[in-house]
Order: sequence, then C-alpha cells, then structure tokens
Amino acid sequence: MQASLLTNLLLPLALGVIMLGLGMGLALDDFRRVARYPRAVLVGLALQTLLLPWVAFGLALGFGLEPELAVGLMLLAASPGGATANIYSHLARGDVALNITLTAINSLLCLLTLPVILDLALEHFLGAGRYVPPPVAKVVEVAVIILLPVAAGMAVRHFAPGFAVASVRPLRLLSVLVLALLVAVAVAQSWQVLLSSVAVVGLACLLFNLASLGAGYATPLALRLPRPQAIAISMEIGIHNGTLAIFIALNVLGSAAMAIPAAVYSLLMFFTAGGGGGGGGPPPPPPPPPPPAGGGGG
Repeated sequence: MQASLLTNLLLPLALGVIMLGLGMGLALDDFRRVARYPRAVLVGLALQTLLLPWVAFGLALGFGLEPELAVGLMLLAASPGGATANIYSHLARGDVALNITLTAINSLLCLLTLPVILDLALEHFLGAGRYVPPPVAKVVEVAVIILLPVAAGMAVRHFAPGFAVASVRPLRLLSVLVLALLVAVAVAQSWQVLLSSVAVVGLACLLFNLASLGAGYATPLALRLPRPQAIAISMEIGIHNGTLAIFIALNVLGSAAMAIPAAVYSLLMFFTAGGGGGGGGPPPPPPPPPPPAGGGGG
C-alpha cells in the first residue's frame, strides 16, 4: 500500500484523539481496583492473552485463510478490548468498574503481548524469509500513540474534570466515525481479496467473536464469579479495539489485506454484543469526575 496523508498523518492523529478520550475515562483508582477483585481481573487477562490467540490460530488454520488474512485475525486477537465494551456492559447490567479496570490494564499489557503474538503469526504464516519485520521506530510509534494520549487524558480528568466529562460524548462519536473510515479504507484497498474470501473471512470472524463472548461469559461463571463480572469480562474480550488493529495493519505493517479481519469483525461485533446485551437503551452516563484533591482519586 502506498504511503498517503491518511495513513501517515490523519490515522495516527485520530487514534491519538481516541486514546485521549479513553484516558479521560480512567483514573488511578481504576488500576487500584485490581486489589478488590483480583480473580476477576486475572480471569479476564488470561482469557485475553492466553486463550483468544489460540482460538484465532485454530480458526485461521481450520478455514485455510490466506496468510495475510490469517495474520490479520491474529492481530485482532492480540488487540485489547475497546472502550465500547464499557457501553455494552452497562446496557447488559455488567460490572462496568471491572470493564474499566480491564481496559486500562489491557491497554498497557498489549504493548508487550501484541508484538510477541504478531511476530509469531508473521513467522508462521508468512515465513521469516518472506517478511521484513517493522522497524523498531514503528513499534515505538504505536506505543507512543497509545501511552501518551492515555496519560494526557488521565491528567485532563484529574485537573479539569468538567471538561473531561463534557468531552466524553463528542470523542465517542469521533471514535465511531474513525472506525467507519478505517473499515472503508481497508475494504477499498483490499476489495479483490475481500471478494474472493468474504464468506470464509466473515464466518471465521463471526465464530471468533461468538467464541470470545461465550468464553468470556461461561468461564467466570464456571469459576463461581458473580454474573455481572461474567458479563463485563465477556464484553471486554468480545469487543476488540478494531481501530487499533486496522491502524497497525495499514500504517505499521502496510497491508490492507491484514486489516480485513478487523474490519469485518468490527461490523459483526456490534450486532452480536448488542444481542447479548439485551438490545438498546440509553447510553450510560459519563464517568464521574474524580474526588477533590486529597481524596486519593488521582
């Protein structure tokens, strides 16, 4: 794919703004919650980092996906949950606090797990001699685009809570528009690949989505965790950050075909998660501002 203003400038900026909005919904207390229910957090993280990549790997082999599509599915599996999971969890009466905690930890953990899973996928499906790994600068670029805006958003929430609350809805709308743009770009630039394998890719993505939602719900219940926590974990690992996966495919790996699984998945997950969450309803209220200074809200 030829470099363009869209992939080299606009997409990084847009993703940075989205991560800024995510940071505005986080506080240090979200990380401290790990001590309150460590079992639920550990179950969610284990499913995300240990189970889902193997499920995606099995589906890629089982459906005989083309190498770039298989890598794209693995990239999707390695991507953390999206902020939209918090909305669906709220509508389904899940533990939104747990969602926020998992989103925060997953967003940081993926900086370690995503490159490892992606490198193994590239090695297996494309071969060491057929692909030149992205330069270190690109990996650092992705880390900067994720970490700095999130940290800045958390600072804005701490020092200007009113502005942070007022910005939640506009930034959420922007994230939807950016995702729609990314899906359109990925489909347009890999139209022939999509046409030749739309049924296989669509079915693989649908099964991966249902497996993610199902495992995220059934496993916590089997471990006797409360149902609200099971709903939260299901939404967290079933609704992936498709924007990040498509960005990495287009801008870091330079492959529109690798973005196809994330694009298809991003369309499917809104319907499956919505069905699991009991349908519509008003969106949840924006996160409350942190307590005044000295209250330990950070």
